[in-house]
Amino acid sequence: MPARIVLLIKIFEENRNRANAGQMEAYMKGHFPFLGIKSPERKELEKQFFKEVGVLKEPFSNEFVLGLWEQEEREYQYTALAYLEKSLNKLQKGDMALMETLVTTKSWWDTVDAIAPKAVGAITARFPEVVAETIDVWASDDNLWLRRAALLFQLKYKEKTNAVLLYQYIRKNAESKEFFIQKAIGWALREYSKTNPASVKSFIEGNVLAPLSVREGSKYLA
Repeated sequence: MPARIVLLIKIFEENRNRANAGQMEAYMKGHFPFLGIKSPERKELEKQFFKEVGVLKEPFSNEFVLGLWEQEEREYQYTALAYLEKSLNKLQKGDMALMETLVTTKSWWDTVDAIAPKAVGAITARFPEVVAETIDVWASDDNLWLRRAALLFQLKYKEKTNAVLLYQYIRKNAESKEFFIQKAIGWALREYSKTNPASVKSFIEGNVLAPLSVREGSKYLA
């Protein structure tokens, strides 16, 4: 195991809190074990760790991310996400394979909703060909988390949102009974409505969507 991950394990283990862990595991419906390090404290520990090992000054490391992803407790995945967020300008087209692995492994909304609009969104903004090569496939994939990522990758694009593409992906998934798909559709529409409310209003009125998607997507519409 790389020395830097051994060091992070040591730091996190020294701050394990079993009482917090039980609460955090319950909040995540028992899907993942936790060390019990709450977000503010974890971020301080990460700051200390990143400064000590200097990994942010090095080229982006797939191996580092995957090493954290393999660790049992959820806090390690959160540190991987923090590293990704601090490395967005280093990500390359080839890193989409890593993003797919992260989206489809230890999958839940807490990781996917960070990866899609941040890392995937950053890569696709710089390499638009990724849409046809990868994200079009995700939008129809059997894996619901890849579909959710396809719906959410433009979440921060604002006026740069490709509305035709967004609506295409929504129509592909409009009949889904999955809560996380219906919610993602609504979230994507709600976010885009801040930029183009008339377009979103017209789309909602002209298409059959799940009530949850309509309710979420209409929140900022008059």
